[in-house]
Amino acid sequence: MRARITILGGCGGWPEPGRACSGFVIEHEGYRLVLDLGYGTLPRLLGLLRSAVADGLDAVVITHEHADHMVDLHGLFRARWLGLTDPPTIALYAPESVLGKVVALEDPEAAEHVDAVFSWLPLPAGPYEVGPFTLESVALPHHVPTAGVRLTARGLTIAYTGDTGPDPALVELGHGADLYIVDATHPTPPPPAPGQPRLLLSAAEAGELAAIAGARRLLLSHFWPGTDRELAVTEARRSFAGEVYLADEGTMIELP
Repeated sequence: MRARITILGGCGGWPEPGRACSGFVIEHEGYRLVLDLGYGTLPRLLGLLRSAVADGLDAVVITHEHADHMVDLHGLFRARWLGLTDPPTIALYAPESVLGKVVALEDPEAAEHVDAVFSWLPLPAGPYEVGPFTLESVALPHHVPTAGVRLTARGLTIAYTGDTGPDPALVELGHGADLYIVDATHPTPPPPAPGQPRLLLSAAEAGELAAIAGARRLLLSHFWPGTDRELAVTEARRSFAGEVYLADEGTMIELP
């Protein structure tokens, strides 16, 4: 069976009109998980599932606590907690700080139910067996604790940087991936700031990274609002000869 990736959103920071922030649904061998749930992703996820309470979702993977990657996890919690009686838990793989953000949005009574909705496992950690996948993760540089994610099944590898700056670990993360999802906040790297580490990637760097890693396909994501996305593709293709996709809402990618 082919794997299918459905893009819920691809904006970074905040969503442009009609768009959403980072979120990707991966379906393989009857198993369905979502990578990140940024602003505006939950209605699209529920529409895909055809369920107001997210029936049919098996697992959630959140790379870090920034709202453009996880704020709709709170909405998912409310859908399950308020919409169902004694809901079965959904596996949640995320840094511990992500749970804290969900709890902080609720009153104390509701916060007590988070553990009844999500079965939490920490990132970066593992490896974990997640349905048909083995989930591996690695700590990456960002403003807050962040995990890069690698999902491997029989004959299939999908890797995801989440939100990060240049780091040697990114080559191993995406090594030989059938699809490498890479944050590409700007088309080209911004001018260096003296004494400040780089904590975001560009489309040009994403192309270089995918080429060095030997990835087969590249999915550019996390575009700053107003970014020229076609220019981002052009910059990525300067280094990467494989297929390049844009994280446009509703796009589906099938992998053999």
